Amino acid sequence: CDVAGERIAILNTEVSVETTGETITDGNVLRLVGNCDMIVDAMDNFPTRFLLNRAAVQKGLPFFHGAVCGFEGRATTILPGKTACLQCLYPRSPEPAVSPVIGVAPAVIGSIQATEVIKYIAGIGELLTNRMLVYDGLALEFMEIRLQARPDCRVCNHLWGRI
Repeated sequence: CDVAGERIAILNTEVSVETTGETITDGNVLRLVGNCDMIVDAMDNFPTRFLLNRAAVQKGLPFFHGAVCGFEGRATTILPGKTACLQCLYPRSPEPAVSPVIGVAPAVIGSIQATEVIKYIAGIGELLTNRMLVYDGLALEFMEIRLQARPDCRVCNHLWGRI
């Protein structure tokens, strides 16, 4: 954690880097998110992703979701009040499974997430909102899935006036 912060600071002295070794929990997620402008999801488990999703919705922060498993990866951009949230996409946490991650999948999905962040900051292009881009590294194919907010979502439905 500290090494990554040090390397980022070396690459760009204009950037302020804060690192923490804390595990994200229900009790500290809002404090850890603090005054961030956005959340980039690079977690390795859904319970933590759901905590970050809830914090993004509560704070109205863009949430750039990315997940990988083996040779597959998925990415979407969530804008609270405008798009489906992560809980809409996955009403229940998928069963935890130990799955190898092949280095190319995180590279592809991480690049897509970085592209989404840059487009969001610059206000250019079309974001992956209400769309999930699925990468299949074995077939070397991309597929796009259209997404919708769920009227029964316990996280974001209040933003859509459904309570």
